[in-house]
Amino acid sequence: MSYHLPCVLMRGGTSRGPFFLADWLPTDPAERDRTLIAALGSPHELQIDGLGGGNSLTSKVAIVSRSGHAGCDVDYLFAQVSVDEARVDTRPNCGNMLAGVGPFAIEQGLVPPSGTGDVTRVRVYNVNTRSRIDVQVQTRGGRVHYEGDVRIDGVQGTAAPVLMNFLDAWGAVTGQIFPTGQRIDTLHGLPVTCIDAAQVMVLVRAADLGLRGDETPAELDADTALLARLEALRCEAGLRMGMGDVSGSVLPKPVIVSPGAAPGSTVSRYFTPRRCHRSHAVTGAIGVAAATVLPGTVASDARTAPSAGTRRVEVLHPAGRIHVDVELALLDGQCTLVQAALVRTARKILEGTLFVAEAAAHP
Repeated sequence: MSYHLPCVLMRGGTSRGPFFLADWLPTDPAERDRTLIAALGSPHELQIDGLGGGNSLTSKVAIVSRSGHAGCDVDYLFAQVSVDEARVDTRPNCGNMLAGVGPFAIEQGLVPPSGTGDVTRVRVYNVNTRSRIDVQVQTRGGRVHYEGDVRIDGVQGTAAPVLMNFLDAWGAVTGQIFPTGQRIDTLHGLPVTCIDAAQVMVLVRAADLGLRGDETPAELDADTALLARLEALRCEAGLRMGMGDVSGSVLPKPVIVSPGAAPGSTVSRYFTPRRCHRSHAVTGAIGVAAATVLPGTVASDARTAPSAGTRRVEVLHPAGRIHVDVELALLDGQCTLVQAALVRTARKILEGTLFVAEAAAHP
């Protein structure tokens, strides 16, 4: 036996997964998670019996509903479905999947397209991190446009731009941008920066690990000693940040950083957390960019004086680069984050009925 539910499969940035209205899924969180596990085809390394692609980047879910939060149009709950375990994690956010939330919300009638101009603003509340993001979607003629001339690294072809402006994702999970109270901590003999800026991460310099910084994901994934070292750093960072035992969580994310060749650029290798991302998480890029412009971190240039204004950071990843515009303000002589913006693209792949094995979703 199987039961069916509506589903829209979308690419958001460099990720892909099914998008659901909250009303389409069970209201009980445990039953909902069992449904998502069955829908993606987990646990199986190929996810052959579901929509998953056998990779954490294609084993993601977006759940959207009308927002009850002041000043927001829709709520967005992100769910990371494990590929090889029957587990769903709703603690992290995903900025790549977020790129599809605006188009999905407009097409599902949650937000009317702009009656004037070619752009519709969708005010999104991210349930995972309790933060707000303004998303601008191309809606010429009153409908969503996916076709365009914007290219993002890690995705073939071009598409319409989706501008995302993160307004208050600073310390959203732990309560502080620097949860340990320090901009640099020493963990297992290594200087690291623990940061909560759109994503909770622990940053470590490539040179301190004996790396160049531009290694490929395959090279890094093959280095079992390095992976074990990063996991030890990650777990210790979780304790230092007040997150407790994070061995069963995807947060914090370990990130290896090194200076880019050009001013304002940082080379980043972002882990998900036990494999190196083939490109880069959007929220992770914002966190890396923030660490680059805020003085005193392992990613910042000690020669850069604190200053207010908007700075563009080029985050270099295995598939190319992401440009992040970070706005800073000076408060009592200290730099603080105001907002961060970047451009992604999205595409609707299919819309229809998803059949889920009832025995898997309702054991």
